[in-house]
Amino acid sequence: MNIQTNPNKLRGFERHIKVEKVKVENVSRRSILKGLGIAGGFVLAAPVMSRPAFAAYKTGADKMPHGTVVDPRVFVAIAPDGLVTIVAHRSEMGTGVRTSLPLVVAEEMGADWSRVRVQQAHGDEVKYGNQDTDGSRSTRHYLMPMRQIGASARTMLEAAAAKRWGVPATEVKAINHEVVHDATGRRIGFGDLAADAAKQSVPSIESLKLKDPKDFRYLGKGEIRIVDLRDITVGKAQYGADVRLPGMKYAVIARPPVTGGKLVSFDGTEATKVSGVEKVMEVKGWPWPSKFQPLGGVAVIARNTGAAVKGRDALKIVWDDGPNAKYESVAYRAQLEEAARKPGLIVRKEGDVDAALKGADKVIVGEYYLPHLAHVTMEPPTAVADVKGDKAEIWAPLQSPGGTREDVAKTLGIPEENVTINVTLLGGGFGRKSKCDYALEAALLSKDLGAPVKVQWTREDDVRNGFLHTVSAERIEAGLDKNGKVIAWRHRSVAPSIASTFAADTVHEAAFELGMGLVDMPFEIANIQCENPEAAAHTRIGWFRSVSNIPHAFAVQSMVAEIAHATNRDPKDTLLDLIGSPRLVNLSSVKDLWNYGEPYDSYPIDTARLRKVVELVADKGGWGRSVPKGHGLGIAVHRSFVSYIATMVEVSVDEKGKLTVPRVDTAIDCGTYVNPERIQAQIEGAAIMGLSLAKYGEITFKDGKVQQGNFDNFPVIRIDEAPLVTNVHIVPHDPDTPPSGVGEPGVPPFAPALINAIFAATGKRIRALPIGKQLET
Repeated sequence: MNIQTNPNKLRGFERHIKVEKVKVENVSRRSILKGLGIAGGFVLAAPVMSRPAFAAYKTGADKMPHGTVVDPRVFVAIAPDGLVTIVAHRSEMGTGVRTSLPLVVAEEMGADWSRVRVQQAHGDEVKYGNQDTDGSRSTRHYLMPMRQIGASARTMLEAAAAKRWGVPATEVKAINHEVVHDATGRRIGFGDLAADAAKQSVPSIESLKLKDPKDFRYLGKGEIRIVDLRDITVGKAQYGADVRLPGMKYAVIARPPVTGGKLVSFDGTEATKVSGVEKVMEVKGWPWPSKFQPLGGVAVIARNTGAAVKGRDALKIVWDDGPNAKYESVAYRAQLEEAARKPGLIVRKEGDVDAALKGADKVIVGEYYLPHLAHVTMEPPTAVADVKGDKAEIWAPLQSPGGTREDVAKTLGIPEENVTINVTLLGGGFGRKSKCDYALEAALLSKDLGAPVKVQWTREDDVRNGFLHTVSAERIEAGLDKNGKVIAWRHRSVAPSIASTFAADTVHEAAFELGMGLVDMPFEIANIQCENPEAAAHTRIGWFRSVSNIPHAFAVQSMVAEIAHATNRDPKDTLLDLIGSPRLVNLSSVKDLWNYGEPYDSYPIDTARLRKVVELVADKGGWGRSVPKGHGLGIAVHRSFVSYIATMVEVSVDEKGKLTVPRVDTAIDCGTYVNPERIQAQIEGAAIMGLSLAKYGEITFKDGKVQQGNFDNFPVIRIDEAPLVTNVHIVPHDPDTPPSGVGEPGVPPFAPALINAIFAATGKRIRALPIGKQLET
């Protein structure tokens, strides 16, 4: 089956998972207690899974149309001393998920957060369900299950106390780590009740009474700091690069410099002369495309990473560069742009665009280009593996620990239950660490060497051998009538697809990419046509923070400002006119509509919410206010990961073209939320990342090879370039509104808002990123 129409073939948020109704179970007498480091007490387990439907959000039911039935579990335990342990089954990379989801359990339990311990889950999708920490879905999929397991624990504690006191359970209440009987003033701690609570029947989900949000102590308050903050601050937190094992070897790998290339021969004589180098050996590689399997190459094994790097520098290698040896960025850009000027595969069609454009009073054409981008997480990929016989243990910063376990087992040919995946903190992820090639490299080397091995990627390895964000050419034609109303909209998007990482000869964007700001464009226009001309991939392409929303939002929101200028209208007013009336957008004309894994009837495109964030950010940011000479204001909005987000940017451009950003305002509607402090942090980070990519982000190719390697030629902005002020405005909702994404939606509207502000300040319209020297006089 073609991978484009089979999301189950893709690891990450592209996979659909079908799970049955939540059932909380009492596993206090099972061996899980030992695994949690708890002697006696009380442990509950509950399946936690996707929350795709509004009905599912409210009832706990969860039925999805594709995939298989699984029985994942996350545990909450109470020790006799009262310590509550909550297992975090998602990976922490700065979003605060290791805090936010356990905090939900603690809130519903009535636990005292200062007496809660968070324990990281191993990679195990049989036990914990989908563990892919990507797609901005942790809260939106797991808020309700976490509330239910917390409420189950509270109900059982209350029942145990009521039985001990001989009073109705309705007369007692769990408050701050105790169960209290107000009528008599009696109270008893969770630890003292743990054994009795373990003997109680687990309440059905239907019978649970969830906490009234007005009684929340923690949720929505923004007063709880992430559990890892102190260790991170004082340098005690363990990242992947910090793992050390007795007898561990250190390895770096020389990989093919061109995607699809392979090793012909190597001479390691000089490498073995480097002090500390112990061995030079070939690493198995897989033909491209090969999902996340290693590229292969030559590994240098040493007593420390520095020696391994020096040894690698001394290698003499002959490569066969393969079919992508002539990949060159300038020529490929021209190829993409030419394709965008010709008809392509029609992926959305409403009305008659050709006739409407032909009859239009004016046609505005915008052509936009965005290059490949690298993730450049502060912590480059790294992994430690210890393979002994038919058992393997991995330590690594992984966004997909459960998927890594599956892939390690398949690659080594051992049972999945014999693979243990230990998840460290991630020094940034952005989608790069959803791909486990670096863990597979470590596993293969450990198996061959019979010893623990740490594989360390350098920054150059990361930039030149990773999975890049796609390059893209976008062309939009907008037809206007004599009154300046847009009556026709044709958008052609040309970009090599992530699906090319999984399947050869992929030349069209996958459904999930098309659904990220192209076919789901929300404007109220009579004639709309979206097309996807062919584009072949010549390098490894993977998920990148907000994925295809970046090029699609850039093109659409830049075009809005161009229409405003052409009609002599205010850009914000033009944007609101294009969004149109408050309604649920009808996308019945789109085949295989991707809606971030959620049913469209549960998470529709609601233009009232879209309009709201535009109006809110314009109000809070002071749209239309007077600004100094050389300053300009820009605005953009986008819906992604089923959240609505609008950004307003103020820029300053001096007479020499130096760009600064005095202020950014962002309004986000993400439904029900847990921790506003983390929302603010992620939106602030998105502004920094968005500005960095817009100013400097560009990966180029010559002779099939990436031309950049480190921050000297793929810069990120420094602290003195960051926005001086970033204000975040969160739209409040009642608790019946399902939660939606936060981690990724902040990136797509930033660049077009920035570009629109630059135009307002200078009159220069930038249609290709990065900005580079385009502002210099």
